[in-house]
Amino acid sequence: MKIPLNDLKAQHDSIIGEINAAIEKVISKSEFIGGEELDNFERNFANYCGKRYCVGASSGSTALYVALKSLDVKKGDEVIIPVNTFAATAFAATLLGAKPVFADVNVDDFLINIDLIEGLISKRTKAIIPVHLYGGVCDMDKIIEIAGRHKIKIIEDCAQAHGSVYKGQKVPISEIGCFSFFPTKSLGAMGDAGCVVSSNEEFAKKCKMIANQGRTDKYYHTIEGFNFRLDNLQTAVLNIKLKHLDSWLGKKRELASVYGRELKEIVGKQELNEEIVPSYYVYVIKTKNRDDLKKHLEAAGISSGVHYPIPLHLQPAFSYLGHKEGDFPVAERISKEILSIPMYAELGEELQSKVIEEIKNFYFKE
Repeated sequence: MKIPLNDLKAQHDSIIGEINAAIEKVISKSEFIGGEELDNFERNFANYCGKRYCVGASSGSTALYVALKSLDVKKGDEVIIPVNTFAATAFAATLLGAKPVFADVNVDDFLINIDLIEGLISKRTKAIIPVHLYGGVCDMDKIIEIAGRHKIKIIEDCAQAHGSVYKGQKVPISEIGCFSFFPTKSLGAMGDAGCVVSSNEEFAKKCKMIANQGRTDKYYHTIEGFNFRLDNLQTAVLNIKLKHLDSWLGKKRELASVYGRELKEIVGKQELNEEIVPSYYVYVIKTKNRDDLKKHLEAAGISSGVHYPIPLHLQPAFSYLGHKEGDFPVAERISKEILSIPMYAELGEELQSKVIEEIKNFYFKE
């Protein structure tokens, strides 16, 4: 019996009729870029997030880039970013010529350490990108207060947090949020896709122009932009999946509850404030025996993953920043202990029990 980390085939099989019909509709109309299909999704997802506007983008990475560019982030500016995240969060800033300023994370929730933020702010700081990693949510009230006091912008990286809730509100909590719809995400397309959401009309208009060659008309380019558009085959799939998202998240939260109960005395996990309702993009456990446990699970036919094995400051791409091992001790420690185990709505009781059984077997073997 093979148990994958995520089973997209099982998800798609459950709604294949709806997906095929939606794709066929796009093909029959032959309207692949822009128009009604995109408008429908942007409206639907903005409503889902409790925001007024959504701007489709070609990926979560380009969504971050578009948002930063719309805030006029440029060469010489600084952007504060947690060191425990996917590299795309930082690349969005560096591709604009800005410097990523890394912050260490908390040992309990793996999210940006808010107590470190003010010490990283300089006269060049233009923005901060809190990352809602694994479906958890950063303490946004404190981040919003700090950013407001220092007059810097916030872009929430919600790539792993579709439907995550903070104090009764879905993310993003502040004015701007960026999402990825990479296929494995809680709301995933069938290829690369992403978006920016906001309730700021002028900001959303600027994002729309930048993502569509900087134009307001077919051959009238108001500002510099590029082709970062979201295509209609992806929005067709996303519109279908969005209808099922809350149901899927409910099942994942039930699975997370079982994992938490059954593994409580064996391994650690992402510990979040009780006012946060995570979406569990992945379910991450923490153990000093990570590598040996991973091998044990693989031998038992159970897939697992590490999100992420190398903190950003130790990535070769950022070597020019001059960081060294030991600069961000919490992220470095976490990177050696975290392990993502199977988590998807279709996992079911039988397969989850097998995962739990094998983890217990590893720790309690004779």
